[in-house]
Amino acid sequence: MGDSRRISVHQALGGGAVADVLLWKRWCGGVVLLVTAATMWFLFEQAGYNLLSFVANVVLLLVVILFSWAKSATLLNRPLPPIPDLEVSDESVLRAADAIRVWINHALSVAHDIAVARNWKLFLQVAFGLWVISYIGSCFNFLTLVYVGVILSLSVPVLYDKFQDQVDDKLIVAHKIIQAQYRKIDDNILRKIPMPLNKKKKIQ
Repeated sequence: MGDSRRISVHQALGGGAVADVLLWKRWCGGVVLLVTAATMWFLFEQAGYNLLSFVANVVLLLVVILFSWAKSATLLNRPLPPIPDLEVSDESVLRAADAIRVWINHALSVAHDIAVARNWKLFLQVAFGLWVISYIGSCFNFLTLVYVGVILSLSVPVLYDKFQDQVDDKLIVAHKIIQAQYRKIDDNILRKIPMPLNKKKKIQ
């Protein structure tokens, strides 16, 4: 019964091409992503290339190739470069705007709960999360962090898909330990923090 209701890793990743790449079901896409990330990390971190100069040179090379191709095709009566009409549809813009709006509203709601409602639990959670991000950022360069993220995204889902039962058992044990520690902090510290008057009235 439990196994039939369990969501597969492929479904948890949203399905589609992205999930296939992350689970190496489309190994060509995984190889391309891995090689691209490794190449970009080597160029910018080890070889010392500048990102802006690199992008400008690549775009310049593409423009020169396309221009030369178009001129030679005109002179030799050959077909023009197969470049489609590039434009952003209204639906894509609306979907992106809706997704951004959801994230912004969530961030504003969290900020409101911290600043106006004085939610100490949420404040401590956000502060701890930001501290973790700051600590990780101090240990890694941004490009190195992106490269590590690509490596993890191409390895963790596959390993979890193969050893899901064993990992779930360990995660359940870890979750129980974290919940027990959180209850201790909540009982000994957070519940002793005085609540605002307006929240007391709402509770009453």
